[in-house]
Amino acid sequence: MTEMVYGSIPVRESEPVLPKWWQTIDKWSMSCVLILFGIGILLGLAASPPLAEKNGFAPFHYVERQAIFGALALSAMLLTSMMSPQLVRRLAVLGFLAALAALMLLPFLGTDFGKGAVRWYSLGFASVQPSEFLKPGFVVVAAWMLAASQDINGPPGRSWSFALTLVIVAFLAMQPDFGQACLVLFGWGVMYFVAGAPLVLLVGMALCVVLVGSVAYSNSEHFARRIDGFLSPDVDPTTQLGFATNAIREGGFFGVGVGEGEVKWSLPDAHTDFIIAVAAEEYGLILVLVIIALYASVVVRSLVRLMRERDPFIRLAGTGLVAMFGVQAMINMGVAVRLLPAKGMTLPFVSYGGSSLIAGGIAVGMLFAFTRSRPQGEIGDILRGRSR
Repeated sequence: MTEMVYGSIPVRESEPVLPKWWQTIDKWSMSCVLILFGIGILLGLAASPPLAEKNGFAPFHYVERQAIFGALALSAMLLTSMMSPQLVRRLAVLGFLAALAALMLLPFLGTDFGKGAVRWYSLGFASVQPSEFLKPGFVVVAAWMLAASQDINGPPGRSWSFALTLVIVAFLAMQPDFGQACLVLFGWGVMYFVAGAPLVLLVGMALCVVLVGSVAYSNSEHFARRIDGFLSPDVDPTTQLGFATNAIREGGFFGVGVGEGEVKWSLPDAHTDFIIAVAAEEYGLILVLVIIALYASVVVRSLVRLMRERDPFIRLAGTGLVAMFGVQAMINMGVAVRLLPAKGMTLPFVSYGGSSLIAGGIAVGMLFAFTRSRPQGEIGDILRGRSR
């Protein structure tokens, strides 16, 4: 009777989530991430038994934990990649606020595990590093502010995002964690540049970073010790950098053989910060080049897809996420070959670490959600239309 009076409304069947996700996801980039995780498990089998033996655990204790954390990370990545950009933004804002509150409470409730920097919460069975979860949320929130500032009569999003960046960098420097602080600042700078910031302003910011680094060098023994070790012309063979440099040299082109490496017995962080040294020693330059190619593939393919994106928020957020992903990998490998001072930063999806793995899965899931193919005209069509 209702249809006779008001008329019927045709109902369109929505396409199932999984087929739609599979058709629009960047399968090559997702495959690269899965391969990186597989390489991480392979290297963990070689790098973690010495530490497990030292701590009184079963030989593959850390590998089993990495597999569990990795399963959670990949599940988070796949689930997040199925979300719409709007849903990703809403959840990222909530996650960012929670991570920021946790970061602010670190000086009172956190622990340093004897490493000289208060960066973690100890849960007994595991630890949580808030800065790892803060980064993807920060990128999305900052991108939202920058995109909103481009609207007519929009809010001063550029100023807000810059102020937020300074607050986060200040809290990270207090830990101290200058590596993560630089990474956050770099991610914001990339988004600000893509949003149309003048190059002169970015050069001025770089000079300010140098000035702040000089002040930190004069007032932080932790920071000064790492800079002095990096600038020293001679490498102490008994330091982490010394062990890593020697391992890379010994590995050569093809490596010394699976399980034959020695660096894992000397480096306390062989399964985390210096995992690339284990790869270079046992598998040689071949595997290192494969790892670099996998990271480069994710970065390049993501940027190419984002170049075609019309929505400024998606373009900015995706660029910030992929910039952080690529630069973190570059920093980790650069430290191992002594191109950069030691920063205590993991290699995404390869190094052992619960917080870095799960947070990395969320970040890459956000990136895949932003780079999924959507029914829209190319941004080049808009630019050509404006020029007519």
